[in-house]
Amino acid sequence: MAGIALIDYGAGNLQSVLNALKAAGASDIAVTADPAEVLAAKRIVLPGVGAFAHCMGALSAIPGMIDALTESVIERGRPFLGICVGMQLMADAGHEHGVTKGLGWIGGHVAPLAAAPGLKIPHMGWNDVVPASAHPLIEPGEAYFLHGYAFSGEDVLATTEHGGSVVAAIGRDNMTGVQFHPEKSQSYGIATLKRFLKWRP
Repeated sequence: MAGIALIDYGAGNLQSVLNALKAAGASDIAVTADPAEVLAAKRIVLPGVGAFAHCMGALSAIPGMIDALTESVIERGRPFLGICVGMQLMADAGHEHGVTKGLGWIGGHVAPLAAAPGLKIPHMGWNDVVPASAHPLIEPGEAYFLHGYAFSGEDVLATTEHGGSVVAAIGRDNMTGVQFHPEKSQSYGIATLKRFLKWRP
């Protein structure tokens, strides 16, 4: 039984996330596309880069993976961390080239960041993470963002600013998702992952 299942579905920055987890102190990590390993793991990390529809399609294409994630996270209460698009997939739907159904774990949807004069899309670079309420994983600080779409909906844990308030983290119960990239956020990102490894929701 692996301590952490890092989901490999062809849509995540796996090596960087793996290295960051190791830097945070994790040693028992399974990089896996095997639903059985997901069910056996004590913690789950779902990375994601690219388009919502592509990522959801890739995850759905692995037989039994969605069911394994749902059973492990929703029914068994295993600590879960979604990163970037991995966070966005927790939503009800993504609005990108049509509407794509998400995992539906957190009420809300993912839509393009609003363009404005002088505002660069995608939102790329370092920006503040401002907690909306106290949470064991989310601390104020600076993190690295790279995204052109953003979540809006329920259970917002933190925001950042990019032409207005943008959701930086969401979560409820044993589930947390971060829009920023911990693996690219240097000391702030490693500290976030350390808190995830110790988290007992």
